[in-house]
Amino acid sequence: MKAVVLRGAGDLRVEAIPNPVPGPGEVVLRVREVGICGSDLHFYHQDGGATVDASSPLILGHEFSAEIIEGGETPDLAPGRLVAVEPARPCGRCEWCLAGDPNLCQVQKFAGTPGGVPGALAEYHAAPADTLIPVPPEFDAATAALLEPLGVAVHALDLAHLRPLDSVAVVGAGPIGLMTAQVARASGAGRVFVIDPLRYRLDAARRFEVDGVAETPGDVLRWTGGRGVDAVLEATDGPSGAAAAVELARPGGRIVLIGIPSGDAVTLTASVARRKGLTLKFQRRMGRVYPRAIELVRTARVRLGPLVTHRFPLDRAPEAFALQSARRDGAIKTMIVVS
Repeated sequence: MKAVVLRGAGDLRVEAIPNPVPGPGEVVLRVREVGICGSDLHFYHQDGGATVDASSPLILGHEFSAEIIEGGETPDLAPGRLVAVEPARPCGRCEWCLAGDPNLCQVQKFAGTPGGVPGALAEYHAAPADTLIPVPPEFDAATAALLEPLGVAVHALDLAHLRPLDSVAVVGAGPIGLMTAQVARASGAGRVFVIDPLRYRLDAARRFEVDGVAETPGDVLRWTGGRGVDAVLEATDGPSGAAAAVELARPGGRIVLIGIPSGDAVTLTASVARRKGLTLKFQRRMGRVYPRAIELVRTARVRLGPLVTHRFPLDRAPEAFALQSARRDGAIKTMIVVS
């Protein structure tokens, strides 16, 4: 089969590799569409602490939809069924799994990551049956694939403990940020603001009926009379995103850091955060949130279609990564169409 293999920083190749051999309890899937995620780009650039080279190549891709070929044993998992696929493979036995936080499992395997399992940028994939999520018949392959990043946005709002009519600022208007702004509104936020230095991303945010967009925190502070917002959801790949979140939060406010920073470090002014008495949380992937993610899309509380700006076939995946990485041509979410 064809697969997209990362063999070093920026060295992405389309190669022929053997078809996957399913293990016990696994289902063979034909991959349909794969979204390029910010974390994929960290591996692509090797700026997040993980090393990939020719001796340890990596198949990327964890936001994906697929069609069941064989192995399903229930009507919901019959051959031909379109499914979303949970990329995490937690152990199910540790303290965190048993407490209902499988995303915190310290020995989990994750699709498309070093030390995990092969990702989805390939024609075929094998996955445990319990990681397959049947989607409503009206969902297309791109929508099913984007349920995974939408789940990250849902989990962020869980961590933020949003109260009715709380004000929210989302820092970063990439795909996760734009999903998070929509989920915040659906979760009862009063006002939702989006901050991003790129104007084309702010233009995209306006299409989701937010209350204000700005290139810097200053405008949001002015709009709130200097008070700041109740909850800040930071979804950038920059080390300064945390500092912007601290600036935006009101005294006693809450911050959730969703993004993975380039260079694996964040910066903030400790005295400001301390004097405001802020609650700061770091997000690790997501919990079991697929049912809610599906319902948010099914009821049109969240729109995923407008986020998809580019589609490339599998053979052109290196070109797709270059475009998404450079944020060229108005790129928000780039999808790889496999089949």
